[in-house]
Amino acid sequence: MIRAGGPRSIGAGVRLWFSPARIREEGTTPDYRFSLANERTFLAWLRTGLALVGGGFAVDQFLPRLHEGVRLTFTVVLLVGGAACALRAVNHWMRCERAMRRGEDLPVSRFPSALALAVGALAAAVVVVVLLGWAG
Repeated sequence: MIRAGGPRSIGAGVRLWFSPARIREEGTTPDYRFSLANERTFLAWLRTGLALVGGGFAVDQFLPRLHEGVRLTFTVVLLVGGAACALRAVNHWMRCERAMRRGEDLPVSRFPSALALAVGALAAAVVVVVLLGWAG
């Protein structure tokens, strides 16, 4: 059984991303509806990540007159946010599936709040840039 805590368990957790059948070795099978709901949440996180990646490409391609440093910053923030969402999706799916199989409380995370604040801050920055007309 894989235990939480320490660098070794982090590596073991990441290995579960590529071998989800190993999760079945833990605990008992939860009601399939909960597993399917967990999968839908995973897919929603992936859609969010794809939207952020798309936004990053859109900023880079469709705002060429924007100051290069500002455009690059917005692009990188959106692309990194998309990557973080994708990694978060698989990690959260695995952690929730394990918790359900073990009969534990579902894991909590600050990631949704951090993502919402980051997207809000980025949107506010875009409004400022548009209002000030920072073109390169």
